[in-house]
Amino acid sequence: MTKPATERTAKSAAERAAKPAPKSVGRTATRAASESTAKSTTKTTVKAAQAGAKAGTKAGTKGGTKPESRLAMVRRARRINRELAELYPYAHPELDFRNPFELLVATVLSAQTTDLRVNQTTPALFAAYPTPEDMAAAVPEELEELIRPTGFFRAKTKSLIGLSAAIRDNFGGEVPGRLADLVTLPGVGRKTANVVLGNAFGVPGITVDTHFGRLVRRWKWTEQEDPEKVEAEVCAIFPKSEWTMLSHRVVFHGRRICHARKPACGACPIAPLCPAYGEGETDPEKARKLLKYEMGGQPGQRLSPPPDYPGKPAPALGAD
Repeated sequence: MTKPATERTAKSAAERAAKPAPKSVGRTATRAASESTAKSTTKTTVKAAQAGAKAGTKAGTKGGTKPESRLAMVRRARRINRELAELYPYAHPELDFRNPFELLVATVLSAQTTDLRVNQTTPALFAAYPTPEDMAAAVPEELEELIRPTGFFRAKTKSLIGLSAAIRDNFGGEVPGRLADLVTLPGVGRKTANVVLGNAFGVPGITVDTHFGRLVRRWKWTEQEDPEKVEAEVCAIFPKSEWTMLSHRVVFHGRRICHARKPACGACPIAPLCPAYGEGETDPEKARKLLKYEMGGQPGQRLSPPPDYPGKPAPALGAD
């Protein structure tokens, strides 16, 4: 007996539905699903990376992020130092000097002005007063006129004549090589003493200027504002042998990339290690335009930079 057409059609449809799909169809479906998952995963990964970069390694933020341990911070800080050493193998003091006395004088003059302005001023100054004895005997008004471009020239003149006389009278005309002695000189504080000791005498020291203090707080190495407390806390993180060069590297980075008002976050090689990533410009192209000195193709601050410095020397006074 012949089955009704509707029954045969229903059975045929049921049999087709029960059969496994052809391999080609299965592969196509599987590939489509995989591609969809990959795209979704890529988008998620990119978003996570962007979020992670933006957040950096910020500890103890809102949302219950686990605070960074002391050990983790020390490891991150030392890694930053290694990265900076690769980025600035030529880091150096940015004041021109030929002996401890010239460095001492230049460092005193650098207060409230740029190293560039000091370097443009000191050639004529040292030509007129090459030794502590010469500067101690200077006519104040004449010395003031020579250092006028550095600002606060009357107070600085008083300090320079005073420290020169103290070196002449108390240290036999030679700049002392001990911190305790240096800080007894007029106009010389701990920061200036550490600059002289580290770069003229090879005595390790941390120099906490405005750049150094700003960056180490951004990096969460310390929360201190007082320079001596900053110095003590940062010294505890690094071996003594690293202190002087660490100071140069951090200051170099602060002057070239990690600016006070508009840090170039998008062009910063240590951005993945920075808790403050995102405070500045994160677009790479825009960030690159913020780079300064040799990083931005501009002259440096020294008229006589070290041989390994990759940038251009600074112009003489009146040529800029």
